[in-house]
Amino acid sequence: MVRLGAHAFVWIGEWTTESGNRAIEQAAEVGFDFIEIPMLNPASFDVNSHREALKVAGLGATCSLTLPKEAHMPHNPQGAKSFLLAALDKVAELGSTYLGGCPPYALGTLTGQPPTSEELQTIVDCLIEVAAEAKQRGITLGIEACNRYETYVFNTLADARNVILRIDADNVKLHGDTYHMNIEEEGFFSPIVETADVLDYVHMSESHRGLVGTGTVQWDDVWRALAEVQFKGSLVLESFTAINPELAAATCLWRPPNQPPAVLARDGLAFLKSNAAKYGLR
Repeated sequence: MVRLGAHAFVWIGEWTTESGNRAIEQAAEVGFDFIEIPMLNPASFDVNSHREALKVAGLGATCSLTLPKEAHMPHNPQGAKSFLLAALDKVAELGSTYLGGCPPYALGTLTGQPPTSEELQTIVDCLIEVAAEAKQRGITLGIEACNRYETYVFNTLADARNVILRIDADNVKLHGDTYHMNIEEEGFFSPIVETADVLDYVHMSESHRGLVGTGTVQWDDVWRALAEVQFKGSLVLESFTAINPELAAATCLWRPPNQPPAVLARDGLAFLKSNAAKYGLR
């Protein structure tokens, strides 16, 4: 049975001790199974407070991040590794077992060309080491494919899968995202089916980042594909109410969503639940 979660940015624009705990409370109140926590600043992450808040709320947690620009893995693998190890320590202390998003790259970092073979080899070599450290902590690493306007590294599910197979670690998985797929993929059904061997986490995100089901994502194809492969991983509502200026610049999110947070969360969860049931996933 799939687990249904929500990204904290559904409710808040920046993760702090106070706002993060508020997002945890709200995710639990709406009825999600877990919240995805943006682990963007491991050094300032208040792990004790958030672990207690999750316990009180009876809520699970996954974590995600993007590398800082100065630690973009193809250019600074040692800096990336240091940042990721600090994040893994926090994830483990929190009691979470998943760190996804963009561990191999910094959003918004572009070179004007596709990744070189040397850059990809650097990523493979570095993530082999990071995956081993993650496994010691009982953590799965997820690698997300993002659109060409945010990264040049992995744009399609197949791009990310190819590198995951080269890393060859059973705790490195593919993190899909329907918003990015809507830009990069030739449809929704085949890419999901063709990468199902490594896919275990999907951001369910609309084409305009607002309320799911009100944009151009071909949701029937998404759900049919998930049913076809008997997907048993995590589906995460990702609608952005607001985000911090640095991430807004990297993701080019200039406009507010088409609904307030309460509607994005409530109706978004209803959308996930009804379709998961319809397609035999829950």
